[in-house]
Amino acid sequence: MALARVTTKGQVTIPVTIRKALDIEEGDQLLFELNNDETVRVRVVKQRRLMDLYGALPATRPFPGKQAIREEVGKDLGQRRTRPQP
Repeated sequence: MALARVTTKGQVTIPVTIRKALDIEEGDQLLFELNNDETVRVRVVKQRRLMDLYGALPATRPFPGKQAIREEVGKDLGQRRTRPQP
């Protein structure tokens, strides 16, 4: 069992044994769930990078390249600007 003290600002330092056991790293978030019996469940929400999602979905068409995408987005933005406002 590990013990931690709450500061006047409500901050707590998580003991190193707990951080290691739960693999808590800088940037991770903690989710606190208050139960009806006044106990608290703490869950670790890992920080994920956008690159972690690379390849998660199958490609539906080949990648046309950055320049082609920029042109397509620019064309779409240009059309939005020229549309009459209701």
